[in-house]
Amino acid sequence: MTKEFNVYQYPNGITLLHKQVVSTRIAHCGYIFDVGSRDEDIRTQGLAHFWEHMAFKGTEKRKTFQILSSLEDVGGDLNAYTTKEKIWFHASLPCNYLERATDVLTDISFYSVFPEKEIEKEKKVVLEEMHMYADNPEDAIQDEFESIIFPNHSLGFNILGTEKTLESFKQQNLKSFLKKNIDTGRVAFVVLSPHSFGEVKKIADKYIPSVKAQHSTKVREKNKGFKPATLIKKIDASQTHCVIGGIGLNIKEERRLGLFLLSNLLAGPGMTSSLNMAMREKKGYVYTIESNFTSYIDTGVYSFYFATESKQFEKALDVFHKEINKVRDKKLSAVQLHRLKEQIKGQLIMAEENNSNFMQMMGKSYLDFGKIDSFDQIVKKIDGISAQVINDLANQLMNPARMSKLIYEPESK
Repeated sequence: MTKEFNVYQYPNGITLLHKQVVSTRIAHCGYIFDVGSRDEDIRTQGLAHFWEHMAFKGTEKRKTFQILSSLEDVGGDLNAYTTKEKIWFHASLPCNYLERATDVLTDISFYSVFPEKEIEKEKKVVLEEMHMYADNPEDAIQDEFESIIFPNHSLGFNILGTEKTLESFKQQNLKSFLKKNIDTGRVAFVVLSPHSFGEVKKIADKYIPSVKAQHSTKVREKNKGFKPATLIKKIDASQTHCVIGGIGLNIKEERRLGLFLLSNLLAGPGMTSSLNMAMREKKGYVYTIESNFTSYIDTGVYSFYFATESKQFEKALDVFHKEINKVRDKKLSAVQLHRLKEQIKGQLIMAEENNSNFMQMMGKSYLDFGKIDSFDQIVKKIDGISAQVINDLANQLMNPARMSKLIYEPESK
């Protein structure tokens, strides 16, 4: 752990993480839990996400409105989100109200009571959330793609669950899920603010020690292998949407940063990515082409997404594969590799300016690795990546024979 970050673990197992940024007047803080949708079973799909919603619906000492207004009244923001392996409850607000945020976040994270009446109302809200995503092919197809990569495994579950499982949820389901999955030794309270560590700890000392220690013996089921598959679905849309990808690298894999560079080279956020230049700038086949990769504790997934007119889909797909083959057939030159690394470093510097995102990165990094790398340490790792590593990853992971496809075609095609 570098001196840039402060760490303190309480007797109940919860870890306090802190980074001081004196140039801001905003405090960003939150609890991160090593719990996510992969900890569900077939009957409880969506329960982790439903907990995220229900945490705001009343605690032992606050009603819903008191929770929602507590930080909004001072111009702050209180929010939460769920991933396959993590759940966050977090806040951003003027730094002089850090204690108020700590109080409220501790309350909703550990003392929610899940009133049955609120459960029934919130089911309707989540159902509308499901419908909203279903109405957006770009979101829906990328969510569904992981069900092809991880069939019959909880990593393939939609984080929102299904309408059937959602309807079945009761108060006892939530309580049982939290009892089974929360381990206070796998929980961190993260603060990024202008406060000194002493000031932050003095506030945290008022709330964190009172949380009862809890231990979990859960063992996450590993993925049972990967078989490439292609699925074509008819939907009500005007374009053909496509996601292509496969198994990536887990969070412990040393070459993971190499895949990050490869992903950025092919379809990163810059307009000069190779697939954007080939598919949009040269051919005009797509408005956007984007890459995504996610690393889990024991596996990973990478993918590319684009949408195009149905009549030119096969041409667009052909251009896609030609660009993939270029990075498989030939290593990057020294100049290309240097440019790619400088681009990544610049993006990381830009991302570091977003203190809320940086705060969340701190929490995830600590739970996953037991440490938080400084910017200089990350740069050193990037500089150590060779053109050979990138070429090897392209050949290992992006062989067309090892890639799955999910295609949404317009019903009228």
